[in-house]
Amino acid sequence: MASPAVAGEQEPLLGGRGPGSREWGMVETPEHFRSRWRSIRVLYLTMFLSSVGFSIVIMSIWPYLQKIDRTADAGFLGWVIASFSLGQMVASPLFGLWSNHRPRREPLTVSIIIAVAANCLYAYVHLPTSHNKYYMLAARALVGFGAGNVAVVRSYIAGATSLQERTSSMANTSACQALGFILGPVFQTCFALIGERGVTWDAIKLQINMYTAPVLLSAFLGVINIILILTVLREHRVDESGRQYKSINSEEGADVASARGGPDHLAVVATNVLFFVVLFIFALFETILTPLTMDMFAWTREQAVLYDGITLAALGVEAVIVFLGVRFLSKKVGERAILLGGLATIWAGFFVLLPWGHRLPRIQWQDLHNNTVPNTTFGEVVLPLWKAPREDHSEEPTGCPIQQAWCLYTPAVHLAQFLASVLLVGMGYPACNVMSYSLYSKILGPEPQGVYMGWLTAAGSGARILGPVFISQAYTAWGPRWAFSLVCAVVALALALLAAVYRRLVAFSARRGAPQEPPS
Repeated sequence: MASPAVAGEQEPLLGGRGPGSREWGMVETPEHFRSRWRSIRVLYLTMFLSSVGFSIVIMSIWPYLQKIDRTADAGFLGWVIASFSLGQMVASPLFGLWSNHRPRREPLTVSIIIAVAANCLYAYVHLPTSHNKYYMLAARALVGFGAGNVAVVRSYIAGATSLQERTSSMANTSACQALGFILGPVFQTCFALIGERGVTWDAIKLQINMYTAPVLLSAFLGVINIILILTVLREHRVDESGRQYKSINSEEGADVASARGGPDHLAVVATNVLFFVVLFIFALFETILTPLTMDMFAWTREQAVLYDGITLAALGVEAVIVFLGVRFLSKKVGERAILLGGLATIWAGFFVLLPWGHRLPRIQWQDLHNNTVPNTTFGEVVLPLWKAPREDHSEEPTGCPIQQAWCLYTPAVHLAQFLASVLLVGMGYPACNVMSYSLYSKILGPEPQGVYMGWLTAAGSGARILGPVFISQAYTAWGPRWAFSLVCAVVALALALLAAVYRRLVAFSARRGAPQEPPS
């Protein structure tokens, strides 16, 4: 009999164990096996499209917001990005509870319909004559509400896989999520070729440009997703050994968990906190990407959309590679060790991003009518400020805005620092993400996980709310040096928490002394 490690290495990326396998004591017919994994693959697609719905506009929200409403500032940008997660935080426990008692296709279908409608609303936020930024805020909040189905997806996969399949299945799910983050910015980058003007469909007053085309594509993909859920998805639930439960919403798993004392609630809470920190860090990193590069490298709006889209796409490719790697590495060093290493790598990524040099960023002067700028004195230091010559004074200003006082004395972040930070964060985040989900599902044990997964998703959504708000306010007020120093402190606290609960982050069956692998 092959060992679990060897068997796991032979498992296909989007597949499962063969029907009738005796290695893990799985008892299922070939038809049941095919149906189970077809359903799981449909949910892989759902996770992919959910992440596309978030990332496909992430690089263009800031320039689009500036275009439709001149009263919007960087602080409001944080709220717009956070609104997605606010909607998801509210919806996740509700959809999770729904999925515990009803067929999963119900909350999945309703959630995607909401997301499709919200994307259509986003395409029309330019029409009102005032308060456009609030319409964008509402549209992104509703898209996030629809994305609350992530809890349903994770709970379904946790319930439809055996304990030994769990890490690989969660890694596959996260890989599909990362692939969405790759292709979302890629789609946005391709649509950037349309430009800001684009074309207008006068009959329905729809502008199709670099800002609206991505959400229209997302809405179309959502419709396809609904069709697949209604026609392909079937309900499946197995125990930790892979044996099928008699009914999907039965209390068998809950009875087993209750008989063994329930999950370790301290480990459950600690994992939620750690997941919150992981999502908090990545959310603020995504948020600050565009303002940071526009300030430090004097990129225009279109350049920022293009270059940052390419950066996020490259980060997503790196994430998929990491997801594939940790599936095998976890069998050798364990999931807790990978989570610890991932957090340490994230800390290093933000430490590298701290400004250490002497060169100041290029200053954006919007109120001068000539190309000569005198030196400005800050304390006893004379700071050379300049503005690139422009023939057309209506051209978009670039550089670090003079309204941000720290631009006058804080050193610029070099491109090499920025790229090194992207590399490190892109390595640490996916490792922490998949290990958090995998550990959490194993800690919970056999009881239905819809509500628990809803709370975990809500914790991540809360992080996506606070992360953008925190970084947009801290960056605008204090600049990259203080903002990224505070981020390093948060990650250090998370490392301390992980060290404190390290021994308690084990599977439910291992904690209760039950064998994790049934006899063959």
